[in-house]
Amino acid sequence: MSQQQSSNKTITHVIYALYALGLILGLSPLVAIIMNYVKRGDVSGTWLESHFVWQIRTFWYAFAGGVIGALTIVILIGYIIIPIVGIWYVYRIVKGWLYLVDDKPMSMSGSLL
Repeated sequence: MSQQQSSNKTITHVIYALYALGLILGLSPLVAIIMNYVKRGDVSGTWLESHFVWQIRTFWYAFAGGVIGALTIVILIGYIIIPIVGIWYVYRIVKGWLYLVDDKPMSMSGSLL
C-alpha cells in the first residue's frame, strides 16, 4: 500500500470514528461530512471512494430520517422513526468500518443497506 493510500485509509478511519462519535457528540458528523467532501478528490478512482460515497449517503439519509422523525414526533410516529434511523445509522457505520478494516470496497449499488 502506497503512502498516499495509507494516509487516505487513515482519514477514512477518522471519518468513521467521527460518525460513530455522533451518537454521543451531536456535532461530530458535521465535521465528518465536511471532511468527506474536502477529501473526496483524493480518493477518487480508488476503492476508498466507495467508502466515501457510503459515508456521505449515510449522513444525508440519516439527516433526512432525523428531520422526518422530528417533524412527525407531534403525531407520535416520530417516536418510531427516530430509533429506526438510529439503528440503521449504527448498522451503516459498523458495516462500513468493518469493510474498511478488511480492505474491502463498499457496494456502489445505492442500496440503503
